[in-house]
Amino acid sequence: MAKPLRIGSMLDVDKPLPDVVAQLRRSADAGLDHAFASQIFGPDTLTLLAVAGSQVPGIGLGTGVIPVYPRHPMMLAQQALTVQMATGDRLILGIGLSHQVVVEAMWGMSYDRPARYMKEYLASLMPLLRGETVSSPGERVTTNAYTPLDIHGVTAPPVLVAALGSAMLKLAGTVADGTCTWMTGTRTIGEHIVPTIRAAAEEAGRPAPRVGVALPVSVTNDADTAKARINEVTAIYPNLPSYKAMLDKEGAEGAADIAFVGDEESVAASISRLAEAGATDFVASIIGDAEERDRSFALISDLARS
Repeated sequence: MAKPLRIGSMLDVDKPLPDVVAQLRRSADAGLDHAFASQIFGPDTLTLLAVAGSQVPGIGLGTGVIPVYPRHPMMLAQQALTVQMATGDRLILGIGLSHQVVVEAMWGMSYDRPARYMKEYLASLMPLLRGETVSSPGERVTTNAYTPLDIHGVTAPPVLVAALGSAMLKLAGTVADGTCTWMTGTRTIGEHIVPTIRAAAEEAGRPAPRVGVALPVSVTNDADTAKARINEVTAIYPNLPSYKAMLDKEGAEGAADIAFVGDEESVAASISRLAEAGATDFVASIIGDAEERDRSFALISDLARS
């Protein structure tokens, strides 16, 4: 039986490889259920997890998240199953659409009808991960895999689609294994994210979906300073439409308003409320000075072991 709430942390990928391996080993030794790595402007996350994960057993390895536009679903399936091969089937494949400003302004690709793009993408990706052939002539994504991918001895990883709006949540619940969120507060998780994706999964006859929630965490004696630091580190996110919509639902202006900040008892209570709201996985994005980071890590370790 799955734990009521799996607990993990974000890896700092802006470090040399030995440091990333050391972080991952520390997380495994601390009893965390998983460690997630972002895919922004640093290393390729799947490559990094394959290399680091092959050296550190006993912990789940999540991507938070892989943007789908630059990778054809066949290529992503090959990469994901190769990570499974390297790590003994420990990948949690978080994928997402990214943002219009990135897809169009940086990559020169069309962001037209993004939900349609993801629907067609998943129509290819999910069967490819299961070792099936695919013939999917979509409007935006076409895949003709005449033979299964030749990657043996692995299983399909769970696929979590970064979904915040109702259409994407319904798609994730119908086709994928769950969702993963960022910049989304506990009340919005309980009142919007969880009921929408669960209803879609139930209607489709699928298992209850995983709901992974990543939020900033700072165990501290100086909440005001910690909140100011969190807002500084995350200043870009309230300017992105999808995240602003979730902050607006919560009645929040910035990340500090939805972050878990305070002493150990206070932060533990916040994480407990998140589980009560229906989250299945929590990923702590630990922010603070050295002492605050150590206290935060010690707390999530204690909670993961309990």
